[in-house]
Amino acid sequence: MSTRWVPVSIDLVKPQTSIKLYYGIAMKRAWILPLLACIWGCKPEEARRQPPPSAAAAAPPARAADNRPAIVCFGDSLTAGFGVDPGGSYPDLVQRALDQHGYHYRVVNLGESGDTSQDGLDRIALVTAEKPQLVIVEFGANDGLRGQPVSNTEKNLAQMIELLQQAGARVVLAGITLPPNYGPDYIRRFTAIYPELASRHKVPLIPFLLEGAAGKSDLMQQDGLHPNAAGTQLVAANVLRVIEPLLTRE
Repeated sequence: MSTRWVPVSIDLVKPQTSIKLYYGIAMKRAWILPLLACIWGCKPEEARRQPPPSAAAAAPPARAADNRPAIVCFGDSLTAGFGVDPGGSYPDLVQRALDQHGYHYRVVNLGESGDTSQDGLDRIALVTAEKPQLVIVEFGANDGLRGQPVSNTEKNLAQMIELLQQAGARVVLAGITLPPNYGPDYIRRFTAIYPELASRHKVPLIPFLLEGAAGKSDLMQQDGLHPNAAGTQLVAANVLRVIEPLLTRE
């Protein structure tokens, strides 16, 4: 039975503000250094003879390898989680939702802010190195915002899909659109490449990654391009609805 995915309601704990350490305080009095040397040298003999702690004792215990099948979220800032708190990206929310519903997968976030589809193609080896079972490909927004030829974006996405399929991964393609000021003709040609690629390569399609959040000021950041924390929950739900039928519980 298919799970009804709703916006993920997970309390995200904000990390505590880190303490800033300031270095480089100048010693203006020449006598300070000899004084410090004297203070150190006057420590009890027994204290100075204490051996330093061994490296083995100080080393943290090794973390167990995570052998769960990998789901790689591969994209630009929309995947990386630009503007949201650490742990609040859509891949983070997908991981938590899958864990809560009994799916045993590890979700890997390979989003990189500012990446174009060409940048993604150049990074494809990082994805295949994870030996993923499933890859969510989300690129094109930065191509469109820079007015790059639609044919270039389509060619790069096609190559990504083919290389990932050759590596044995199941691919899901995430559709993107552009703000209205880019003109109806360019937007029409741009948005059309996603269903065309999905049909040609027989891959599932997320019709519009930001569905339900785009255009809503309470769900988007001030730039109007990236979802805020609440909007990211909708993005995660959009992704989960498409990938859940492709997963198995073990």
